Amino acid sequence: MQAAAYALRAAGVPAVDLVGELGSLGVWTLGTAETVGGGGAGRLMAAVAFERLGRYWPALGWASVQAHAAVDVLGGDERLHIRALVDELHSGDAAVAVVDAGSPRVHLTWERGALVGSVDRVDAAAVAPHLLLLSGETEALFVPASCMTVTPLDRTGLDGALTRTLDVVAPKESVQAVVGHGAAAARARLLLGIAAVAAGIAGGAADDALVYAENRYQFGDTLTAIPTVRQGLVDQAAQVVGALHLACSATADPVQAAAAARAACDAAVDVAAAALQSHGGYGYLTEYPAERRLRDAVSLRAAGDTWTAGTDSGRALVGLARATTLDVEAS
Repeated sequence: MQAAAYALRAAGVPAVDLVGELGSLGVWTLGTAETVGGGGAGRLMAAVAFERLGRYWPALGWASVQAHAAVDVLGGDERLHIRALVDELHSGDAAVAVVDAGSPRVHLTWERGALVGSVDRVDAAAVAPHLLLLSGETEALFVPASCMTVTPLDRTGLDGALTRTLDVVAPKESVQAVVGHGAAAARARLLLGIAAVAAGIAGGAADDALVYAENRYQFGDTLTAIPTVRQGLVDQAAQVVGALHLACSATADPVQAAAAARAACDAAVDVAAAALQSHGGYGYLTEYPAERRLRDAVSLRAAGDTWTAGTDSGRALVGLARATTLDVEAS
């Protein structure tokens, strides 16, 4: 999977084209339940897949995480059109941007029987994705792409994510309320998934820095002969190990999942920045992947909205319920 992503990204193939290829191979949603058409892989195997994608194409990794979260919520719904959508998610023929309704980037309200407003940013590797709003512990709102206008949004990295702003005008009858199918589990999936993608970015950056230092000669020897360079590489590797451990061992507990996501995203930025320095001046050239990994790490941290999860976990630590977000029905 990672080899295909690397080769196609290098060849300039749009990420959206690879989604269908991964779907046809049965790996796009390999970590979702077999009972709803998924691959049935355990959480650890799914984390490894996300990490591999993070190394070679983080935009695809994050989009796959969202596809998993969408199936977690929608997979148990018996309505025929929702079941058909879930099938399209498995095959890669449909995309859903999954967003916490309490995020500062969500500006949606019910007005005169319609859900209206905007979502500042989604990164679903799709030109016009559907929208799934996680509005409570067990509630979610599904908004079809036909009710939204998309505007491309500039961003630092995540090449291929097709970052968009969504303007929503959705009549009540078009908005599907989904209750009792795991919004809390989907939040955990998003957080642990982004931790794995971030660990992949960090791992790829550290590996690139090591290869460069092993093969770059200066002052009569390789850069790895210089003690300070070796120590820098060791420090990078240590952060990668820590981020990967968090992604693979943290539980779905909201506090643990939020902590893993924030720490792994911060580690990805730190390691990618250090790896860029390990390349010296070459690190700033687009011919080397070092500068791209740093841009991806910064943009992934923004795309993952870890600050909202931090707020929610802080409330949980002091015994408070989640802040009220968006009602599943118009008042």
